[in-house]
Amino acid sequence: MGRIMSGRLNGKIAIITGAGQQPGTTPGNGRATALRFAQEGATCVLVDINGDWAEETRDMIGGGASIVLPADVTDEASCNDIIHKTLASFGRIDVLHNNVGMSKGDRATPDLDVAVWDQIMTLNLKSMFMLCKAALPSMRERRAGSIITISSTSSLSMRPTVAYKTSKGAINTFTQHIAAENAKFGVRANAILPGLIDTPMAVERRAAETGRPRADIRAERDALVPMGHMGEALDVANAAVFLASDEAKYITGVLLPVDGGLVLKRG
Repeated sequence: MGRIMSGRLNGKIAIITGAGQQPGTTPGNGRATALRFAQEGATCVLVDINGDWAEETRDMIGGGASIVLPADVTDEASCNDIIHKTLASFGRIDVLHNNVGMSKGDRATPDLDVAVWDQIMTLNLKSMFMLCKAALPSMRERRAGSIITISSTSSLSMRPTVAYKTSKGAINTFTQHIAAENAKFGVRANAILPGLIDTPMAVERRAAETGRPRADIRAERDALVPMGHMGEALDVANAAVFLASDEAKYITGVLLPVDGGLVLKRG
């Protein structure tokens, strides 16, 4: 996919975590966001625990000034290193896009292993806290910056398992706290709440775990959405482009569902 300069993020430096992706027939949210950010003119810092996957993303956006940083965002030293290397390379951070997350191993409360609870909370919640903590001083100093975090409509709805929902609910609260705490410094913080999205982590993983055809899982998920079908990663990426852009310069503390009306079913 070539680099198309339409300019909504022209000149911005954007860190995207989870910018690679596991194999699958559709793009994941991180890769789709990296592609869209690059199309809109951003220089992307592509962070992923799998450097090869992030390099694939960099190849797809045409390289340019974008760089790959293999890193484990559950490690504080690695989070600090991501911020330090970005500042050393580009002098500033305009956008921090927190995209990593997992639900694998989640269970009903009596059945959930404590180790799995810790793993989900560390990856989904603690990682974004550590990256925000590391990035905020430079953003405050410049009096500018957009922090975007991927939450989930699971944070607002009934769910049969506990850890993923709880971690995403905490992300919502943390996002709003960061927004209120840093508004006076010109730093914005918003969260995107995807609903059922057709990504490898959502569909291929479930197919592998259950031994069922991908088409069956996809059809089941499509049927749950009021609009009649799952979204695609591009829908999430387009929301991220808006929140990262100057078009959203007066928007902070927002929890934005991208869900085809899924949360409407609560009523």
